[in-house]
Amino acid sequence: MGIRRRGALSGTAFIGLLALLVSLGGCAVTAQVASPEPSASAAPAVPLGDLPRPADPRAIEGPSTALLADAAVAPVEDAPSQSLPSTVESQELAGPRTVTVVDTSRVVAIDLAGSIAATAWGLGFGSTLVGRDQSTTFPGAAGLPVVTSGGHTVNAEAIIGLHPTLVITDGTVGPRDVLEQLRDVGITVVFLRNAPSFDGAEELAREVAAVYGAPATGERLAERIRAEVASTEAAIAAIAPTPGLRMIFLYLRGGSGIYYLFGAGSGADVLIDALGGVDAAGAAGWQGMQPLTDEALVAADPELVLVMTDGLASVGGVDGLLDTVPALALTTAGQHRRIVDMADGQLLSFGPRSAAVLDALARAIYAPEPQ
Repeated sequence: MGIRRRGALSGTAFIGLLALLVSLGGCAVTAQVASPEPSASAAPAVPLGDLPRPADPRAIEGPSTALLADAAVAPVEDAPSQSLPSTVESQELAGPRTVTVVDTSRVVAIDLAGSIAATAWGLGFGSTLVGRDQSTTFPGAAGLPVVTSGGHTVNAEAIIGLHPTLVITDGTVGPRDVLEQLRDVGITVVFLRNAPSFDGAEELAREVAAVYGAPATGERLAERIRAEVASTEAAIAAIAPTPGLRMIFLYLRGGSGIYYLFGAGSGADVLIDALGGVDAAGAAGWQGMQPLTDEALVAADPELVLVMTDGLASVGGVDGLLDTVPALALTTAGQHRRIVDMADGQLLSFGPRSAAVLDALARAIYAPEPQ
């Protein structure tokens, strides 16, 4: 079987975050914008442990979709108090830079996965947002003007036209020098760390809160994320099989011929571990995000494949994916059609909804609704 490399991505925008993404949804290099999320995606659910489920999760056949019971980002406070100006450390390419923030009344929060805007919303500062990236699709923010385009390229004119007082980002959208040059027209720009993990989501809550001059609120949100994720992981551990299902995450953009396999250090590995699974790509030696090859796919032999919903649609659904990537049919997941999809703006967006994303995925994996 010859190696077929599918649509390599280049540039720092893809490498920067998802070593995530997601979000982000995602890491698209096309002009596709992730679909807006409905305020309520599924009926209120019974606890994970009370769900009817097969004795053997490996016996489940067919695809399923993970749906949040409520896609909204719930603020930890409705009207958090601020103390401005705030002084924070901006993570510049040339090294840390001290930045003073004096005005947070009009904020553009942008990154590859939509995590920064979701965090600002979760802190209670949603009303300050005036622009978004194309991965920020949760209810309330989806109607904001989009300031990134295909490939998550920043549109400087679009940002300037919104008259923001502050831009918060992490360097995963760009070009980075364009964002830095926004300072020339009087816009304060802060670059934050944004690690694709649950610990990273907690730290991002603290960092965004520090920018807003609301550190106590940041601690509250960080603690809520930690507690909710820990509780959900415990519930998943009680229903996941031992050994765990071998899972992989595939990033798909069929219109551009882009097929990526995410491995260790991509963020997908953290998600799979929390779901009680085994990162089959990482176990096979796959690091970061790389163009998919038939050999890698067959070597990983996943029992379940995670994908973004719009990505799956872009290749023609499950049937189209199996036709486009015939090596998948040679794997256990392909033979049983065990493809689990979730909205692009949710699946790899570590942030205030981390526990809800885990819960929804666990239901789709271990106790899917009949198709």
